[in-house]
Parts: sequence; structure tokens; C-alpha cells
Amino acid sequence: MEVALLLDTNRLTDAMKGDPEAVRTIQSALNIRLPFVALAEMRAGFAGGDPRLRGHNEGLLLRFLGLAGVEVLYADQETTEVYARLFVELKRAGTPIPANDLWIAALAVQHHLALYTRDQHFRMVPQVALC
Repeated sequence: MEVALLLDTNRLTDAMKGDPEAVRTIQSALNIRLPFVALAEMRAGFAGGDPRLRGHNEGLLLRFLGLAGVEVLYADQETTEVYARLFVELKRAGTPIPANDLWIAALAVQHHLALYTRDQHFRMVPQVALC
């Protein structure tokens, strides 16, 4: 059975720092999908971080993106519809989540992917399978 994961920013960061659990989980997945939001958050972190590490970190990211089975997921028309539906459901329930994470949740729901994250607020979105 093919295992695919949607990777949140915090777990990619963990793996890039050598966290054994994150590395093991990511390596065990045959396909990794990185939300466009996570890619943007990573690059924002590099831009705002230590300028001496920016090139090194960008290189690590580019090597990761070049691995077989790794693909960046971008929003499309369907993603915007899922986002809108989740936004309204969460607002009505009084459990909104940050906008960037709502995009990630929408991609997880749309593509039927398990989300690998440390963020507990994704539990507010029952349609998202967590791992």
C-alpha cells in the first residue's frame, strides 16, 4: 500500500534539524506532499533568520524538494472551495485556526492525505487525518 503524507512546516523543520522521529516518518512515506504554504513559511524563516545560514538552509530545502516522491501542492479552484467550507464550519463552531494552517487543512482534505504535524489545532478539523 502506498503511503503519502502532507508535511507541515514544523515537521519539515524537525527533519532538517535531524529529529530522529521526523526523519524516520518522512523516510517511511513513499510520497511526500509539501503544501505551498509550508514552502513559503520555510523560505520566510530563512529570509528572517541568520543570513549566514540562509544559503545552507535553502540548499537543504532544494535537495529535499528534488527527492523522488516529493511534490509541492499548490491551491487550485477546488482548494479554495474546500478552504471556504472549512473556514465557515470552524467559525460557526467557534474554533478557527490560523489562515496558513487552514490552507494546509484544505489541501489535506482535497487530496485525502494524512497530515504530519505537531500543531494541535488541526484536531479542530475532523476531516483532516493526522499522523
